[in-house]
Amino acid sequence: MSQVCNITGKKRNNGRAISHSHVRTKKIQKVNLQSRKIWSVRRQSWVRCKISTKAMKSLMKIA
Repeated sequence: MSQVCNITGKKRNNGRAISHSHVRTKKIQKVNLQSRKIWSVRRQSWVRCKISTKAMKSLMKIA
């Protein structure tokens, strides 16, 4: 499965790493994904999904 958050849609970010001599190389910043079970009110069951830690923090504020 791809590295995408199921709730927020966050995915990897392309950036650059700059060394001391100012040489630039490509750098991929990955999303901090966690596999969690979330209670679905609509289905009345647990749903397993990959969500980012920022989405987990937002869900904990709501619940």
